[in-house]
Amino acid sequence: MNVFSILAFTFGPMEIIIILVIVLLLFGGKKIPELMKGLGKGIKEFKEGVKDDDEKKTDNSKDKQ
Repeated sequence: MNVFSILAFTFGPMEIIIILVIVLLLFGGKKIPELMKGLGKGIKEFKEGVKDDDEKKTDNSKDKQ
């Protein structure tokens, strides 16, 4: 279950629209793409870090055997 499906059942469509309008008013049209770009980079780096960590664990377990 992802976050969107949880939010979709918790908030109705009108509440989601209101939240999006408030975000647009607070950050403006130019700042939102920059925020999303930064968020995307952060998620990508996090996934790479988790992947690298899993590879290190796998390499360590092979070395012990």
